[in-house]
Amino acid sequence: FAPQTAVVTHAGGKELEEPLVVRPTSETIIYSMLGKWIQSYRDLPVRLNQWVNVVRWEMRTRLFLRTGEFWWQEGHTAHASHAEAQEEVMRMLDIYRDVYENVLAVPVVRGMKTANERFAGAHETFCVEAMMQDGKSLQGATSHDLGQNFGKAFNVTFQTKDGVREHVWQTSWGASTRMIGALIMAHSDDGGLVLPPKLAPIHVAIVPIWKSDEEKAQVLAAAQKIASELREDGLTVKLDDRDGLRPGEKYYEWERKGVPLRLEVGPRDVASGSAMAKTRIGDPKSKVKLAFEGIGVAVGKLLDDMQRELLERARAFRAANTVSLDNWADFEAVFADAGSKYVYAHWDGTTETELAIKEATKATIRCIPLEGEGPPRETGRCIKTGKPSTQRVLFAKNY
Repeated sequence: FAPQTAVVTHAGGKELEEPLVVRPTSETIIYSMLGKWIQSYRDLPVRLNQWVNVVRWEMRTRLFLRTGEFWWQEGHTAHASHAEAQEEVMRMLDIYRDVYENVLAVPVVRGMKTANERFAGAHETFCVEAMMQDGKSLQGATSHDLGQNFGKAFNVTFQTKDGVREHVWQTSWGASTRMIGALIMAHSDDGGLVLPPKLAPIHVAIVPIWKSDEEKAQVLAAAQKIASELREDGLTVKLDDRDGLRPGEKYYEWERKGVPLRLEVGPRDVASGSAMAKTRIGDPKSKVKLAFEGIGVAVGKLLDDMQRELLERARAFRAANTVSLDNWADFEAVFADAGSKYVYAHWDGTTETELAIKEATKATIRCIPLEGEGPPRETGRCIKTGKPSTQRVLFAKNY
């Protein structure tokens, strides 16, 4: 972490006897305490989870993706056996996949990092990788098998059932506000944000339409009744009854903010006992008529359909921009200029070749896919050197 750390050398007008590193991650804080808390196998496992701010001295910041200070979730565990620690690593990796796919509607590839990309001090690092709309990849979250490396570094030991002292087996895992960046880049369009219903702070924006005071009273009464019913169903609703703004201006505002569903209620709608519904995705001119009676069920179905469609759309985009290649010229062509896709290609397993490919194309090995991720496993020849390879790995340009 040395190149990314912010170090305090002076405070109170004086030079500090011992410089202070502003927290880039929490291993040193937590593991020094684990050595005091853990004495016996009865104290294990220990599982700690926290949301904290950390500082990384990024030379070129990018909003949500790489910032000097950011908020993140990190977990640290200690176990009595390597098998138990490995189980924890994969459990958390699957939790991150579940959040990305079933909440953010962003499909991911689970895989293992190369030795060159592995977290410093880790035995193995696993990750979830997500494709953005420009074909680049974003590392969404990581889960690390730390082995006994940190246990030895911080002298965290426990007494086994047999009375022998051993170092603990540890894991760490984390995700950050980068998830917001993934959400924006995976779904949003030129009109603004597109938020999946499962995490949108406002599910429905109701826009009442009127021309006279009489119409206003009638329309607002119907809109308020709809809002009340939807809130009873657990939805967050914004009734936009502001004066001085035309309906089109309100539509634009809620679309820009990514609200999943808009309901329009005017005098004709009140007379027909229905409202016009428009989801944030799909044909801009496409609207659906929803009857006032049972509108909560109908709105719930539209939101569920939108959540599912966002994931399916992202998966289809990824599939259309994923290739398996065996020719170096074709590989170079994919990554020429600003281009990027997901490319599954063979690699000879050496860091030397990995860095040579990065130097030539700016593409990196995002992960070594786990079983069931990516194309079926097969042996082949390295895309760069022609040397034997045991399986294809995932290449892409990345954020």
